[in-house]
Amino acid sequence: MDGDRVEIDGGVMEGGGQILRVSTALSCLLGLPLRVRRIRAGRSQPGLRPQHLSGLEMIRDLCDGQLEGGEIGSTEITFTPGKIKGGTHIANTKTAGSVCLLMQVAMPCVLFAASPSELRLKGGTNAEMAPQIDYTVMVLKPILEKFTMTFDCDIKRRGYYPQGGGEVIVRMSPVKQLSPINLTERGTVTKIHGRAFVAGALPIKLAKDMASAAVRCIRKEIRDLYVNIQPVREADNQAFGTGSGIIIVAETSTGCLFAGSSLGKRGKNADRVGIEAAEMLLGNLRHGGAVDDYLQDQLIIFMALANGVSRVKSGPITLHTQTAIHFAEQLTKAKFTVSKSEDEDSTKDTYLIECQGMGMINSNL
Repeated sequence: MDGDRVEIDGGVMEGGGQILRVSTALSCLLGLPLRVRRIRAGRSQPGLRPQHLSGLEMIRDLCDGQLEGGEIGSTEITFTPGKIKGGTHIANTKTAGSVCLLMQVAMPCVLFAASPSELRLKGGTNAEMAPQIDYTVMVLKPILEKFTMTFDCDIKRRGYYPQGGGEVIVRMSPVKQLSPINLTERGTVTKIHGRAFVAGALPIKLAKDMASAAVRCIRKEIRDLYVNIQPVREADNQAFGTGSGIIIVAETSTGCLFAGSSLGKRGKNADRVGIEAAEMLLGNLRHGGAVDDYLQDQLIIFMALANGVSRVKSGPITLHTQTAIHFAEQLTKAKFTVSKSEDEDSTKDTYLIECQGMGMINSNL
């Protein structure tokens, strides 16, 4: 510690941008000055990429903080937070850097602002190595709202790899505190739906092929449910550039949501894209947890902030989730325990993530 500066090693565990997102969000919320070293040491291009830098700059601006070392390629930053304020905050990756990852870093902060916020986020909406915006809207949003928060996500324009150009507006009201969540009852699958999309120069036939390949794949395992995947062509004024992909969501009787998704790219057969998404969804349904593998780590920071004990049943704990827990515990007074879930038949690889949240209170309200 340098004075009271918390030292974070950005190269441990998952070793990527997530360490930066979790630690800067918590630094901002708790008023803890931070130094992060060895940023993204685990990646082929270490250091800050445009999306990480634009996320950091947005956090700095929304709390009138100070940021040093904020340039592309930098492997060390220091951040000194100020007071979180509502209003309009803009972040633009100027690349296909993911708007969903920008949301991950900003949302926990603006929940504890003094007034409502509008986040104007520009970049990729359906990009590799990040959740698709459809996942954020269809899966993450309804589950996060169980912590008793509400937000609105308006997709103005979709943007794809490599040029981005998408824009999403997130409107969020502050909360006094977050309620803990209990996602332990999986229930039975009641509905499977999704969308297969093309944009730009690609023909709608690709979307239809992705959708029907996905439906065929799901039918092999789940025969008694109607699977409704809509093929869509994004309107030209609502998409920038050329892209394609698919997301499929399964809903259960207890309100759990699971997804599988995949993106098209040059030289990748449309059937392959559809099958990849279907297999991801089926894999997420097999482990018997109540959340899918991509929701796990995104819930950790909110569980840490909530007032009370949260319980989430999941499949095998991902490295992203282990990393989020490690840094949430390092920075907050939250305490996590992860145990193998006993009440399953032994064939299932199911775990229980429990968290005694720190009970963050919004002193502005």
